[in-house]
Amino acid sequence: MKKVVMQLEPLTCPTCVKKIETVLHKTEGVDTATVLFNSSKVKVSYNEEEVSAKDLNRKIMNLGYAVLSMKE
Repeated sequence: MKKVVMQLEPLTCPTCVKKIETVLHKTEGVDTATVLFNSSKVKVSYNEEEVSAKDLNRKIMNLGYAVLSMKE
């Protein structure tokens, strides 16, 4: 399992957290996905043979949230 931490623009509501977590949990290859509301970070543990960090980044951006940085 690989891990990635993505820094998002500041989140404005708890609904944002649920929306991002739901999409990531439904993504094949994702083991865990946690959104930290106060720091606007997303921590994901995933199987790199099934999904890439770029794929996860794209899913978050498609929801309308800007990913400012990623650390693998």
